Amino acid sequence: MNQSTDIIIIGGGIIGLSLAVELKLRSSGSVTVLSRNFSEAAAHVAAGMLAPQAEAIESAPMLDLCLRSRALYSDWISKLESLTGIETGYWQCGILAPVYQTPEQITAFWLNKDAIHQFQPNLGAEIVGGWWYPQDAQVDNRRALIKALKMAAIDLGVNLRENVAVQEIQQHQSQVTTLITNQGQFSASHYILAAGAWAGNLFSVPVAPVKGQMLSVRVPNSFSELPLQRILFGENCYIVPRRDGLIVIGATVEDVGFTPEMTPAGVNTLLDRAIRLYPLLKDFPIEEFWWGFRPGTPDELPILGASGLTNLTFATGHYRNGILLAPVTAKLIGDLILEGKSDRLLEAFRWDRFGD
Repeated sequence: MNQSTDIIIIGGGIIGLSLAVELKLRSSGSVTVLSRNFSEAAAHVAAGMLAPQAEAIESAPMLDLCLRSRALYSDWISKLESLTGIETGYWQCGILAPVYQTPEQITAFWLNKDAIHQFQPNLGAEIVGGWWYPQDAQVDNRRALIKALKMAAIDLGVNLRENVAVQEIQQHQSQVTTLITNQGQFSASHYILAAGAWAGNLFSVPVAPVKGQMLSVRVPNSFSELPLQRILFGENCYIVPRRDGLIVIGATVEDVGFTPEMTPAGVNTLLDRAIRLYPLLKDFPIEEFWWGFRPGTPDELPILGASGLTNLTFATGHYRNGILLAPVTAKLIGDLILEGKSDRLLEAFRWDRFGD
């Protein structure tokens, strides 16, 4: 049986759900989301950092995109929380980026050794200073944001189909005609490819999985207040405190294809780096381990906008910035599909920029 709708979003991760909510808020058309297996989505390999400055993004278009999305976040979260009643953990706590070697150039928001250890007690003794990014923030993506997006989508009338794996995108005369899946055929007037790390399996775009392992610890009850109240963004390591005492530690970056599960080497790497940065962690009880696959591209930038097919739009390849870029991706792709309005920024993220 062929199941038809106005718009089909291939992918039920953070980007797919954000798009579904945006489209339903702006249009009365029917929207279907096909979700393969959310437990392996890139949203799980994220600590929810909104860190365009701490990430030190060098590409001007990418930094512009990230800053624009960060500026949208507060209102976007307020809208989601109002729709669902779910607290998403949005917290403009700022990000502190300690370093082990003093940089050659000192600019605004640099904290020297004395200042940084006073600003954030209990840092590793080797820390000689760090950068302070007060506008960067966080959201609790795994426990709250994704739950709010799913609830908002369902309440708005999105047809959310779980455990549907798209096996083939059938085409004819520069259009998508049908999706072949493990649960039958689906068709629509328009399609959005937001399949994350699996996008490259469905269309000729250079998107590949980059595995990440993560873990969390919990502040012991012996602490009367949270010892860490701002994100620590270190060298190949980040430590993200939640307001309820959970502390998220991440993340490995592994080019191992779709190899699943945690590994002793990955866990050991995370703990070594985190304890060096913030030694108090060595005595905190471990709460949870998890892993997932980020959608990487050759230049580590997303693929957004029109495709070579008239009724297929790309919203994939967000790599390490899917949580941050969800609001701006939803807005730009919504503008493109519903209004035919192509923002100048989309030009930098075209699917065909990679050449042959």
